[in-house]
Amino acid sequence: MKKKLIINVGRQIGSGGRIIARMLADEFDCQFYDREILNLAAKESGFSEKFFEQNDEQKGFMKGNFHIHLPLIGDNNFYKSNFSQESLYQFQSDAIREAAKQNPRCVFVGRTADYVLRDNPNTINIFITASMDTRITNVCERQGCTRQEARKIIESGENERAKYYNYYTTKVWGHAESYDLCIDASILGLEQTKELIADFIKRKGF
Repeated sequence: MKKKLIINVGRQIGSGGRIIARMLADEFDCQFYDREILNLAAKESGFSEKFFEQNDEQKGFMKGNFHIHLPLIGDNNFYKSNFSQESLYQFQSDAIREAAKQNPRCVFVGRTADYVLRDNPNTINIFITASMDTRITNVCERQGCTRQEARKIIESGENERAKYYNYYTTKVWGHAESYDLCIDASILGLEQTKELIADFIKRKGF
């Protein structure tokens, strides 16, 4: 039986972090979770996935008292209950814990999985960054936008991502002390960055 392993990957927008996370999942034969967590949270809670998308780490997160009326999946009538963003976050966190319980080898991308699973002894927490020039280029290619537009997408998205992470955890998004390993993917490229991270994980005994 393979040893339990959970790899949590935080990433800057345009850094290639999600691609590297997928490569690590293939390397270590892990179940991959990114947006899949939103679907799991929706299924477990009985609410529409769109509400989890609205409260996602990069979608206009608002600190404070924000309440919404949530419709049940498959029900045209609104279920009248005041659920806050904290409630949605709790459902999502429960889905992450359950996924980690059901699958002994997982890779989670973002969504504060490193914090949610902080008491799990089989975790490796990674943060992937890249130079701004590299990130702008990658966003331009992905979104088909200008470099100026790409910079705005990065700055706005990362502002929301940091607010989300910092609000729900006791750590600071992107700060080295919050992770086991931080690496600039623009130095070695995606493949070699994956190899370096894989070597680190193996040296940790996984």
